[in-house]
Amino acid sequence: MSKPRIALGCDHAGFDYKEQVKKMLSDEGFAVKDFGTFSEDSVDYPDFVHPLAFSIENKENDLGVLICGSANGVAITANKHQHIRAAIAWENKIAALARQHNDANVICIPSRFISADQAKQFVETFITTSFEGGRHTTRVNKIAVSN
Repeated sequence: MSKPRIALGCDHAGFDYKEQVKKMLSDEGFAVKDFGTFSEDSVDYPDFVHPLAFSIENKENDLGVLICGSANGVAITANKHQHIRAAIAWENKIAALARQHNDANVICIPSRFISADQAKQFVETFITTSFEGGRHTTRVNKIAVSN
């Protein structure tokens, strides 16, 4: 099975962690697309979240990693997209459950509340954990809103 293509995005508060995660993933042979930001200068996170989310919806990337101070802003923005299931992870088990039970396709990391090593561990767990399917499939299929 081939490795998933990973989309990365962040705001200024998540820039340092994004760079560390990008290096880790690249060193492990993952195809990584960096949607920015590209410095610690203050930015508006939706400018980076929406292009990342579209890339997953358009199947250009398989999974996404978003990083900001609390992870709330990027998660709220990503979840506006109909086919994005973005989950905030502040513990490794939550990163695993987001994939196993919710088939999350974007992990949101709160850089002001965890260490860089934890962020890398959570991302590693997220991208290597599979959706369990079964009873969770019915629930996940009810998430997207249809008219």
